[in-house]
Amino acid sequence: MANIRILLAEDHKITRQGLRSLLDNQPDMEVIAEAEDGRTAVRLVRELSPDVVIMDVSMPELNGIEATRQIIGEFGGVKVIALSMHSDSLFVTEMLRSGASGYLLKDCAFEELARAIRAVTAGKVFLSPTISGVVVDDYLHRLTRTESSDSQLLTDREREVLQLLAEGKSTKQIALKLYISVKTVETHRRQIMNKLDIYSVAELTKYAIRKGLTSLEK
Repeated sequence: MANIRILLAEDHKITRQGLRSLLDNQPDMEVIAEAEDGRTAVRLVRELSPDVVIMDVSMPELNGIEATRQIIGEFGGVKVIALSMHSDSLFVTEMLRSGASGYLLKDCAFEELARAIRAVTAGKVFLSPTISGVVVDDYLHRLTRTESSDSQLLTDREREVLQLLAEGKSTKQIALKLYISVKTVETHRRQIMNKLDIYSVAELTKYAIRKGLTSLEK
């Protein structure tokens, strides 16, 4: 039986190294690549087609929620497990909506992560027991709501631009990062503000933090 091929997406190098060592010691798993941000994770999934991505939720430039949305949208067969310090139901719900099959807290035991990897590979959903109760209740409640959330009004590209704006990147820096023109960035920024009815970067930053698109804790 072939090993489960794993991609680690985590912006803290020491955490990646520790996880890689533990995972490579499992008889049925192998880490095939590491990514320090969401954008690199998406690119490596395209190049390497891993079975499972261990995804940190809060990463710079492209967060785990948006990276997961792009990966699942393009490669439905890849399983994503969120690994985060955030137990807030907002982060969990958004990761599940983006297509993640699992969500674990970073203080979990390694054995729990190994079980999660095997579970999602078998087509199951795996949530940390410490958060599963409130998360399931909240997730089901949100799924029954018929109205769209305001963040869903934004396109994938607009959410990327919003995160970079919230992280203090200039228009020129965003253009270089996303390989688009300054004029296009300005158009996205104007559309984001119009859609959200928010007209200052400070308020956009607060909005992005509330929606889990970025975190000032890192």
